[in-house]
Amino acid sequence: MKFKAVVTENGVSLLDRRFLPALEKMGKICHLFLTRDHAFFLHNLITTADGIQSIAQFRKQALFEDYRISSQNEDRIAFAFDISLLLRAVRSSVSIISGEFGIANRLQVKLVKKLPPNSTQPMPFLTFETKGYKSAVIQDVPISKPLSRAQLLQLQAALDAAQDLPPTLVQVPDSNRLQNFVDRMKHVGDLLNVSISKYGDLHLQISTTLITLGAEFRKLLVVGDKAQAPSEDRDLSAQTRSGRAILMGDAQSVQVSVRHFSKSLQCHLAKPDCAFYGIAPQGACLTVIFQFFIPGTRQTDKSISLHCRLPVLDPGSS
Repeated sequence: MKFKAVVTENGVSLLDRRFLPALEKMGKICHLFLTRDHAFFLHNLITTADGIQSIAQFRKQALFEDYRISSQNEDRIAFAFDISLLLRAVRSSVSIISGEFGIANRLQVKLVKKLPPNSTQPMPFLTFETKGYKSAVIQDVPISKPLSRAQLLQLQAALDAAQDLPPTLVQVPDSNRLQNFVDRMKHVGDLLNVSISKYGDLHLQISTTLITLGAEFRKLLVVGDKAQAPSEDRDLSAQTRSGRAILMGDAQSVQVSVRHFSKSLQCHLAKPDCAFYGIAPQGACLTVIFQFFIPGTRQTDKSISLHCRLPVLDPGSS
């Protein structure tokens, strides 16, 4: 199997300043899944059932040029790596490139096998070669043995399943308010109740024997299944409204970890333009989808995407 490409200036910027810092918050170990047309950075799709899943997808043109890949598995290659080591290699390369007359586009990445010091067995590496004006620097990021055909099929199946959208999504434009609320909740308890209605309401609540904290976002933009809120609900409390919507089949509720919810907010380091929240059918998971616009427009940038799936601690109600 072979993989070689040049990371473009835009690709370096996306990885160094946005996506790798965000993905590092999701977990130390990540899978890089390369196909003929896309690169995926995947957390916890096949490794653990109780961790937050994150899926970052890039069209190859968003990151690379002179992209070459071949393998016996339909030109698909996947492996695990320590994301902090990849971020360190990219940042080191950026510092070398930027110090040499701004010559970018010469960061080459390839899959190699090398003999580490004091070892008799060759090991796989993702190698970054920085070709500046006066020098060339090579940095090796250790990776796992590439996934077998059976493991690739398992990863592809998990990726396909993770692409399913919840029937109702609500857009939350104010991530700062959400972050402030979660920061306060961290000291109260570990479990967060999340309910989302077809009316465009997002209700968050954390309860202990001593205190209950809640926050509500109302009349949000709804994508997918929507409904008109009953007029008699106007003067009711947020908790009562949420309960009535669930009983009427117009809302779903799940319980997730405060720690997982806080982690998902770290995806804002990738600088998305907005975020959508939804609950999968039968309350299977809480999904957060981050939307990116083409710079200077309100049109979705279809070359990049990022979303998280938070495991549910209690089936909730639907």
